[in-house]
Amino acid sequence: MNARNGGAKPGSVPVQAGPTLSLKERDRRWNGLRALMRERGVEALVVGSFQGRERHESYLTDDFLDAVAILTMDAPVTVVTFSPARLSRVYESARRGFEPWVTDYRLGNGGAAVARVLLERGLGEARIGVVGYGPTAPGEMEGQLPHGFHKSLGNMIPGASLEDFTRDFTDFLLVKSDEELALLRFAALVSEHAAAVMAEVANPGVSEALVYAEVLREIHRWGCDTRYPFLSMQSGPDNISWGAPRWTLRAEPPRILQRGDVVQAEIHTLYGGQESQVQMCVALGPLSPELLQCEAVARQAYEAGVRAVRPGVTFADVVHAMEAPLERSGCWAKTPLLHTLTFGATGFTPVNRDQLSGTLEGQIEAQASAGIRRGELVLREGMSLELEPNACLGTRRINIGGAVVVTAGGCEELNELPTRVFHKA
Repeated sequence: MNARNGGAKPGSVPVQAGPTLSLKERDRRWNGLRALMRERGVEALVVGSFQGRERHESYLTDDFLDAVAILTMDAPVTVVTFSPARLSRVYESARRGFEPWVTDYRLGNGGAAVARVLLERGLGEARIGVVGYGPTAPGEMEGQLPHGFHKSLGNMIPGASLEDFTRDFTDFLLVKSDEELALLRFAALVSEHAAAVMAEVANPGVSEALVYAEVLREIHRWGCDTRYPFLSMQSGPDNISWGAPRWTLRAEPPRILQRGDVVQAEIHTLYGGQESQVQMCVALGPLSPELLQCEAVARQAYEAGVRAVRPGVTFADVVHAMEAPLERSGCWAKTPLLHTLTFGATGFTPVNRDQLSGTLEGQIEAQASAGIRRGELVLREGMSLELEPNACLGTRRINIGGAVVVTAGGCEELNELPTRVFHKA
């Protein structure tokens, strides 16, 4: 878990290959979803990526082809993609000795091409479950299914009933198998190494762009990728904003780090479809009394979350445990205190926001709803969460955290370095 590896210089630790998924895992996923389909009376499942954040087709294919995957009760998955180049990638993996999960690939475009597969299977008047109508990720709360795809699909099979299967699908993803947890632990390990690199290179006089580049370099050096928004990073002694650095989004020069800053990042490491996030915070020199208080409260909230996570409690139970230190201290939270890893539940807290009254930040936050999504979700062994407590006083903010897995007896912490502020003299 400790990326420093006995004192080895960050960025120089020898890489190791990550685990891979077996055909047994493929069959577990396909057959588990078929069982859900039977419960719902659905005869086919249509799952596309549609440029969405989570790339849901990948769950059925162990791949990403900008495609639509079709799962039926009595046939292997069929994949429809628009590009011959995508299929060439599949066959190159096979040539290297890595067997693809799918054998039935088709070239075609949109809903009409998917409908032709369903008609071929005699499902022109069946109940068809579609993933993408409902919430699929932050920013996709009204779904991601393109109108053109839906229209073309419906026009080709007017006798079929197209039904929303989004929550059934995304909830199934929440409980991870042993093989999936192996991927998640590897992603968390790489996040730990990336956090160590950030701690090494974030120094006064250094550009934000250099820190950003070195963190991503470390992730890619391990054969991992990142998932949108890839790498959130902000710096300053009182920077309340969050998300991608400004210079990645507009014509604005990267900020130069200064003594007294906190440099904070959310690292979205992705491996084999499993995303493991960490919140790394590096303090450059002495912090203000307000930031020191925020640091202490954020760590208390993290520890409260670790104690609260166990099978049988609700997601809301954990949110309330983590918000208690903030409420007692007078701190508020800009971003969630925790969320599931893979889309599901998200926990904001409204406590102590009265301190923002009459400020620009108050005007912004007054338009937001700081509540809990899916608070009723009961935690089960094999679920994973990111505990990401942030404590704010005015516009001064500290954000720390890492991934945890729900175990039979509580939780397993997958990260160490990002769960505390890293202080540099």
